[in-house]
Amino acid sequence: MNEKTESAKTQETVIESFTLDHDAVKAPYVRLIDTTQGPKGDIISNFDVRLTQPNEEFIDTASLHTLEHLLAKYLRPQIDGYIDCSPYGCRTGFHLLAWGELSAHDAAVALKKALEQTMETTIEGVPGIARKECGNYLDHSLEGAKSWAGKILEQGISDDAFERHLV
Repeated sequence: MNEKTESAKTQETVIESFTLDHDAVKAPYVRLIDTTQGPKGDIISNFDVRLTQPNEEFIDTASLHTLEHLLAKYLRPQIDGYIDCSPYGCRTGFHLLAWGELSAHDAAVALKKALEQTMETTIEGVPGIARKECGNYLDHSLEGAKSWAGKILEQGISDDAFERHLV
């Protein structure tokens, strides 16, 4: 192992979400964490999509799982370059990734529309919930997903994590 490799291994990795003051944010919101440029010039926008107030409220796994499937369905056609929207382990929201530069405002508007579409969804409209399509197909709740979507829409979605600026 050379000196440069050894030095890189001993440097502490900083995880941005672990430096965020979770008591200072005001959910629900969409926050641009950063944009990263890859070695070939591609840009990825990374968002914190926080649906509930951290350390105060969390979404049950069945509802969160169904929201994950519905957000994949409804955000994909709205966000050019959509890559993924994955739930946080703390169950307070999602990580949203997209190719290119996307503003928090545009992502929040897309989220609002996706949650409105969730409110109109029937069980037949939820993608990937059959055993052959999902690794935990028994852990879904459309009723719960709709309940959370309604609550989040009622509170309003901000495009700023620290000041309520509703879209």
